[in-house]
Amino acid sequence: MNTAQSKLHEAAMRIFAERGATQLNVSELAQAAGVARGTVYNNLKAPETLFEEVAANLADEMHRRISASSAGIDDPAARLSVGLRLFVRRAHEEPHWGRFIVRFAYSNMALQGVWAGPPAMDLQHGVATGRYAFEPGKFVSLLAVIGGSCLSAMFLVLEGHKTWREAGSDAVEFALRGLGLSPEEAAAIANTELPPLSR
Repeated sequence: MNTAQSKLHEAAMRIFAERGATQLNVSELAQAAGVARGTVYNNLKAPETLFEEVAANLADEMHRRISASSAGIDDPAARLSVGLRLFVRRAHEEPHWGRFIVRFAYSNMALQGVWAGPPAMDLQHGVATGRYAFEPGKFVSLLAVIGGSCLSAMFLVLEGHKTWREAGSDAVEFALRGLGLSPEEAAAIANTELPPLSR
């Protein structure tokens, strides 16, 4: 995306997150982005599909950034710890981003794909290597539980109930214990130093 498109997507995400609506008009988008209406028309293919574009770009961008941040980490449990906590920390650092995810993660297909990409592959790798112990038929349910834990942790941070460190580490610890790790190992992995989110 060019600079104007990025600016428009960022403004749209803020509006969607604040209002909970998936539609907006060109005038309010231009005003929120601080640009002329012509800039909107010149940089968006179809304003009516903007919500889906924002959601898809957001999911893809976070996948790429987390993958880069966890490059070189082979242990599936450590990778899950990094990925989940980076979501929670970003919700703290970019509240509009976090609110968009929390508000629409269950209702939008592109955002549901956040959990179906690298997190699902890491979970499968953990099973294949014997790192995790659970019945294969429960894979989808387990992935949903982990995704729900991440969203809940983000919500706790956004509402000011927990710090991002506490909420992220707790969610990881409980997830890893559910995957068969001992309480001690799960707590240790959940509290390791978190790498920065790659740009």
